[in-house]
Amino acid sequence: MESTREILQRNGFFFKKKFGQNFITDENLLAAIAEDAGVAGGTALEIGAGAGTLTRALAARAKEVLAYEIDEKLRPVLAETLQNCPNVRLIFGDFLRVDLAELEKTLPPYTVAANLPYYITTPLIMKFIEGAKKAKALVVMVQDDVAKRFCATADTPEYGAVTAAIALRARAEIVRHVPRRMFYPVPNVDSAVVKLTFEENRIPVKDADMYRRTVRAAFLSRRKTLENNLMTAFSLPREGAKAALAAAGVPEHARGETLSPERLARLADVLCEQGKG
Repeated sequence: MESTREILQRNGFFFKKKFGQNFITDENLLAAIAEDAGVAGGTALEIGAGAGTLTRALAARAKEVLAYEIDEKLRPVLAETLQNCPNVRLIFGDFLRVDLAELEKTLPPYTVAANLPYYITTPLIMKFIEGAKKAKALVVMVQDDVAKRFCATADTPEYGAVTAAIALRARAEIVRHVPRRMFYPVPNVDSAVVKLTFEENRIPVKDADMYRRTVRAAFLSRRKTLENNLMTAFSLPREGAKAALAAAGVPEHARGETLSPERLARLADVLCEQGKG
């Protein structure tokens, strides 16, 4: 049986830097990631089918796999690598342009699996965090430093707006580290598999949009206090910002990155109660 590398070469495929293409070919690792996804008997939504290696591993476990791929040049490659996977539906297109609400009308509860290039990571994660209704989990391969940001705790250098945004709806954990040598071609950084498990009402808030606005305000400028960031983001007078912080139990001179997602949620509720929406 031909290797994935041989199939790519025979089809004249050239890797495109703009798509951040680095494929995994190790069968044991692929099987492990598919197991991490926990898709046995269920539906998997794969973003970035690539050469179809992870797609095959998912198809061996899931009832059905819906796989998106942006690079049309991979069509003949995928026709070969997925020829024995009748439960895979392949769509060529940019998933960031997909209307998630419309797509979910056609899907049962599902798990997302993806080996993500850097340029798409945060936009894609936020697409699901902010809009998904049926996603059970996201199991994604990302750069190691990005994985640490997703799973960071408050008042650490890695903690940021994306950390707090994810925490509202999902529990994030690094489930495995993947050295760069496991990819073809070999990238310049190591990677990690992160699992984001959705939990209903994980952090209760009065208004999810107000929480997102509060998070953006908190990290508007790390050099400024949260008080000053609130004044800028919500057009508040200084006394109004001080009052909101006091009502939320936040120290007067605190900076946004020192607040846990739960404390940010409390501040968002205070701002909501004060009619700042």
